[in-house]
Amino acid sequence: MIFLAASFIFLLDRLTKGLVLAKMAFGQSIEVLPGIFRLTLVANNGTAFGLFKNQNIALGIISAVIASLIIIYALRHKKKIGFAMSVSLGLILGGATGNLFDRIFYGHVIDFFDFRVWPVFNVADSAITAGTVILALYYVSHLN
Repeated sequence: MIFLAASFIFLLDRLTKGLVLAKMAFGQSIEVLPGIFRLTLVANNGTAFGLFKNQNIALGIISAVIASLIIIYALRHKKKIGFAMSVSLGLILGGATGNLFDRIFYGHVIDFFDFRVWPVFNVADSAITAGTVILALYYVSHLN
């Protein structure tokens, strides 16, 4: 389940980034929902939501290490991992590999979702965030 979820997120991330790159120029912004949502194509040299700018090499290494640790954990514990844990790890792995792909092939991460009250982000960032929230909720609910 982990690798299925990760593959889905990676492919969805590549598809959406490919569509945006094919239709927009960097810096271009298209209003989708007036006053609420825009597509704004930016090159992000930071982490999710534009944090830690200009740390591309370090962030690439950290992404690769995180992805590797998730794979090792999944392979060692595949019989013990439940659905919520599998989905959360798959979301994090898929998001990490999606953004790592960008860092390797473009030298930056491609971001385009722009809600104007939050830094511009992408599908991979969303998956990493959702996976982390699910993982945290899982561990909080299993504290006993």
